[in-house]
Amino acid sequence: MEWTKTREGSGFEILEEQYQRKYRDDRIREKPSTSVDASTDFDDQDIAVAIVRSLEDYEAEEDQKWMTVVENESQLEEDQQLARALQVSLDMESSQQDAENTFQPSKFFSLVSSCRICAGCNCDIGHKRPLKRMGAVWHQECFRCHVCSLRILDHEFSKSGNRPCHESCYKHQNLPRCYVCKNLLPKNADGKIEYIKHPFWMQEYCPSHEEDGTPRCCSCERAEVRETRYLSLDDGRKLCLECLDSSIMDTQDCQPLYVEIQEFYEGLNMKVEQDIPLLLVERQALNEAMEGEKNGHHLLPETRGLCLSEEQTVSTILRRPRISTGYQIIDMMTEPCKLVRGCEVTAILILYGLPRLLTGTILAHEMMHAWLRLKGYRKLRQDVEEGICQVLAYMWLESEIRSVSDNDVASASISSSSEKSGGSQFEKKLGKFFKHHIESDRSPAYGDGFRAGNQAVQMYGLKRTLDHIRMTGSFPY
Repeated sequence: MEWTKTREGSGFEILEEQYQRKYRDDRIREKPSTSVDASTDFDDQDIAVAIVRSLEDYEAEEDQKWMTVVENESQLEEDQQLARALQVSLDMESSQQDAENTFQPSKFFSLVSSCRICAGCNCDIGHKRPLKRMGAVWHQECFRCHVCSLRILDHEFSKSGNRPCHESCYKHQNLPRCYVCKNLLPKNADGKIEYIKHPFWMQEYCPSHEEDGTPRCCSCERAEVRETRYLSLDDGRKLCLECLDSSIMDTQDCQPLYVEIQEFYEGLNMKVEQDIPLLLVERQALNEAMEGEKNGHHLLPETRGLCLSEEQTVSTILRRPRISTGYQIIDMMTEPCKLVRGCEVTAILILYGLPRLLTGTILAHEMMHAWLRLKGYRKLRQDVEEGICQVLAYMWLESEIRSVSDNDVASASISSSSEKSGGSQFEKKLGKFFKHHIESDRSPAYGDGFRAGNQAVQMYGLKRTLDHIRMTGSFPY
């Protein structure tokens, strides 16, 4: 905005000059003629009185004009002050807008308004040749990478936030890295970054880790990060340390969980009357028992639970093993257990070394197999039997996740232990992963069967769904 300058002269001097000129002219005009022929109705005294009155009127008029000029000058000064204030305000707004688009100094220095102040050291540039970068001026030696602190000599550089850095440093610090090896994710022939992303944990890693033998946790499926160690179980499985915290290692440790799931079934009016043995076993023992089992459907790539109906001798884990300094399982004690058939179900076998929530989910699934056999549900299709068993496992898992959340709130009001809070948070996340795994399973029996059974239970309730399965051998639609 442009403002017009106003000349500030003395109005009094102008009026006084006009007054003197006019008064002089009036005196010339009013001077009486000396001609002997001048005759008038007024004598000299009357003329003098008239002149005095005329001068008084003129002076009063000029005084009034002078007061008006003074008032105008006062108003003019106020207007000029207001104009200056507005101009300062506009300058400040313009400076703020410029600051948003230019370099903002760190908390260790401030960029002053002078265009000759170095943005790096906050000192005067002086007579040196400045370097103009990022809307500021710098000493040549002050324009440095904030990552490595070395001078930036190239014309091309990157900005990390509002600070300069080398392009190589920017890539090293900001480009995506592999979750496993921490190296930059590789690029394909087209220059595009290639990676694999876990559908639940959202971890991005190099595609090569799918084939290079990178260990994965047998529970949560997360790949082993290079600077960490997973526990090696004696059957070749790997277990991450977070899952190890709640893992169940022997048959005795699993008994309280078994009681909880029995109570869960009783709450659904589906009490299992028979006393069915529960055994925690190694992978080899589970596979051998599965080979000797005639009934049931075993479609998973790795069996982690089994409901037995035949008489067998199974090796069960008697005592919890110890963990060596090299993250190996040692001192595991097992003993053979002869299973005698007293009813349609002889035992439930569960793979050892899994966290509590996964162990409970498998146990709830196998418990439903037992309930169906004991209640006379015979020759069901694979998708129907496995589907309804997955529904019961899913229902138990949901109840446990709610319980973990409730305990989280209760413990927060009693104790602020970060270790306890961190453990419960991971357990809740782990439970959501197991839910996601059941929901996203694409196998015809376990995946499609679960979705059909869950939809039927949501629409008709569990009891009516089970009655329909008993009568028709299929889910109600």
